[in-house]
Amino acid sequence: MKVLVAMSGGVDSSVATGLLIEDGHDVVGATLKLWGGASDSGCCSVADVDDARRVAQMLGIDHHVFNYTEEFERHVVAPFVAGHAAGQSPNPCIECNRHIKFDLLFERAARLGFDAVATGHHAQVVARDGQHFLVRGADDQKDQSYVLGYLREEQLAVLLLPIGAMQKSEVRLHAERLGLRTWDKPDSQDVCFIEASKGREVFLRGRIDVTAAEIVDRLTGEVLGETQAAELMTIGQRRGVLPGRDGEKRYVAKVDLAAQRVEVGRLDEILITTIHLDEPSLTFSHDVVADATVVLAQWSAHGRPQLATLHHDHGNRRRWWLQLHAPARPVAPGQSVVLYRASEPEIVEGAAIVTSS
Repeated sequence: MKVLVAMSGGVDSSVATGLLIEDGHDVVGATLKLWGGASDSGCCSVADVDDARRVAQMLGIDHHVFNYTEEFERHVVAPFVAGHAAGQSPNPCIECNRHIKFDLLFERAARLGFDAVATGHHAQVVARDGQHFLVRGADDQKDQSYVLGYLREEQLAVLLLPIGAMQKSEVRLHAERLGLRTWDKPDSQDVCFIEASKGREVFLRGRIDVTAAEIVDRLTGEVLGETQAAELMTIGQRRGVLPGRDGEKRYVAKVDLAAQRVEVGRLDEILITTIHLDEPSLTFSHDVVADATVVLAQWSAHGRPQLATLHHDHGNRRRWWLQLHAPARPVAPGQSVVLYRASEPEIVEGAAIVTSS
């Protein structure tokens, strides 16, 4: 099989490449150049491209660099900035996987005549009754099914995830066995276009005007403090929020940029039971799930899934929402909720962006 492997320069994609070669596939490596600005973190640095190129040389395969900087700016960076400017909290890594690493890369692989695309993600693809399902990775601590939640059946059918059934320790052992230079390389943790040495606020201040706002107790109206950048406050956030007069912790409940007001409350005061979804963003891996389907909803990469019922109506405006079976901490608008099958909690059903909770 002719396979195009997305090589990020990390140990996971390096091992995925090596294992595919050992399995007898005709393998070509590709690294995506995504961010054209300064970077000292993430998965898109010059050093990462160099690591990928050297691993490909060591394994004896061709390696290409695909330039998607314009598409990355349009589909990932610009929406990230616009979301924060509107008081939302977008997830750029999910959008990168959704629009760049899979949509664009898969299209290019098909045009170039490849039979499949492979990555080093910790997730699995399982075939059953003629369909392909995205399944959680075997390593609970490294599972990346959440960031792949928007993948569709036609993509899953040609996707290979060679390390998805492994523990991270096994991956590193394979890398050492193969003599790969990345065998002990640390995992990437940060957003690639935000310099870790400067942070999100510096990046956003260079692109938008930030708003000063009062931090107000939502029940008493007491002003607890202020923030110089309300666009950086996230629903559910506790860091940077002073306790109330009762000494109890306060969490962000609402960000109102127009009123220059951030409302906060005790955790028990801001719990939610409903999550509203952006219908155009809602993607199912297979057929549309029926109304009143019980699912497991997860809204952070390593969050605890929550039982919920997925609802929709077809009135004047089509709407989708999740009714949680138990109160939970609020979800910030702009974040993604990934839906897992309630009866088989390892299987992904789909994903959507949150509009409100």
